[in-house]
Amino acid sequence: MLENLSMEWFILASLCIASAAVAVWFLTPQPRNRGPEQELLVTDGRTDAVFLFDDQNLIGWSTGARRFLGDQIDHANWSVLRDRLVRSYPGLPQSPGFIKDVGHLTVAGTNDADNREAHCEWIDGITRVQLRRAEGEEEQAAVNQELTTLRAAVHQAPYPVWLQSEDATVTWTNLAYDRLNQKIRGRDASVSAPLFPDLDAPMSSGKAERISIVLPETDKKLWYNVSATETEAGWLCHAMDVNAVVDAEIAQRNFVQTLAKTFAQLSIGLAIFDRNRQLVLFNPVLIDLTALPASFLSSRPSMMTFFDRLRDQRMLPEPKNYSSWRHQMDDLLEAASEGRYQETWSLPSGSVYSVSGRPHPDGAIAFLFEDITAEITLTRQFRTELELGQSILDTFQDAVAVFGTDGSLTFSNATYHDMWQTDPDASFAKYSIMDACRTWQDMSAATSAWGDIRDFVAGGEGRTDWWARVAKRDGTELICQVNALPNGSTLVRFRSENLALTPPAQERFALEASLDTTPQKPE
Repeated sequence: MLENLSMEWFILASLCIASAAVAVWFLTPQPRNRGPEQELLVTDGRTDAVFLFDDQNLIGWSTGARRFLGDQIDHANWSVLRDRLVRSYPGLPQSPGFIKDVGHLTVAGTNDADNREAHCEWIDGITRVQLRRAEGEEEQAAVNQELTTLRAAVHQAPYPVWLQSEDATVTWTNLAYDRLNQKIRGRDASVSAPLFPDLDAPMSSGKAERISIVLPETDKKLWYNVSATETEAGWLCHAMDVNAVVDAEIAQRNFVQTLAKTFAQLSIGLAIFDRNRQLVLFNPVLIDLTALPASFLSSRPSMMTFFDRLRDQRMLPEPKNYSSWRHQMDDLLEAASEGRYQETWSLPSGSVYSVSGRPHPDGAIAFLFEDITAEITLTRQFRTELELGQSILDTFQDAVAVFGTDGSLTFSNATYHDMWQTDPDASFAKYSIMDACRTWQDMSAATSAWGDIRDFVAGGEGRTDWWARVAKRDGTELICQVNALPNGSTLVRFRSENLALTPPAQERFALEASLDTTPQKPE
């Protein structure tokens, strides 16, 4: 009986102790660890804290993790942890999905992390983040040295570099960015707000975009080529100072405008094509000469399009066919690029243009269009008048020769050619007074008149007209009359005295001789 009572007391005491133990365990705060996650929270001597995530949600943590986050642990998620770690571990991904893609990632800490690293790995649908001391002192020392060098290189870079989060907050900057920030906003200004707010274009295109920021108090714009590269730590941005380039472009544009204003005063049409054979500069006269609309010229047409349009406007010499015209254009472009294109275009409208092509620096080509219709018309009229005068003098029975101030023969008629059996126009060489005297001497009797004529042609002002009789070797008697012309030239005229003249001609000649007061040169 006593033994049964003792056994009952023993059982009752055991139940009370077990109940108390369960109550104590239940009332003690426990991490929200369930099942296999408990094994993932096991730490070693290097580990400071372990965090377990199911996507963005924190589902487990170690004692060190609780100490690290404190009161935030109950409401923490991936973003909360990343915000706490990103300064010390700037390479920490923005989303656990990146860990799923790569499998595992070790992020080295900055100097603030005291030689620690964040090791992230994907294990059966759970993202495990472990804060631990770096392994291997020598290896870590080398890594730290390399990281120090890289940080120093980026920090001391001569152009602004910064890290910007998705919510447009600057989380890291280098020295050049800090200096630019102080220059724009003052020495004590925060760097969290980006200096370059318009980064949508670089982020979407992946190419550098030119962005300006205004310098306070002066309203001067500072220009930078800004590029942005997406990383797991955010957008890594670089800004290259291109103020010198912008100033050069403005100077070039002003220079081109000055040239355009200068060319606008010219009477010659100008068209300049760049190395890509696109029209980059033209003046208003070109519009008047070619009848091409300004809108077409302003659209920077190619060179072939430009000449195609000229052909359509009938502002080119009419080709026999399109194929030959294409070959002609190819020859034109080649000649212009070598600086040897010079042509006169006779247009269907009757106008005449002088067109030349000249090479310019950097592979450009300039074409000059000049309307020479008036000049050509005047030349043609002058030539017609000369031909008419020549035709009239060719009907004269007197042989006429005119010598210029340099002694060269400038004019002679058909009677002169027949009389002295010579044709000065048949030779490209100049026919001089010396050549004429040699011809006269060979075909006439000796006389001093030829030397006197030579001296008269070479003489200056104050020359007095004179005449003399000369005889050809065939017995023909000639009267040689020498007259000074107003422009310094000399007229030499030979008149025949033979009886072959018709009676009216003989009477007229006798009358002229009786009335002629021109002194005779003594023989």
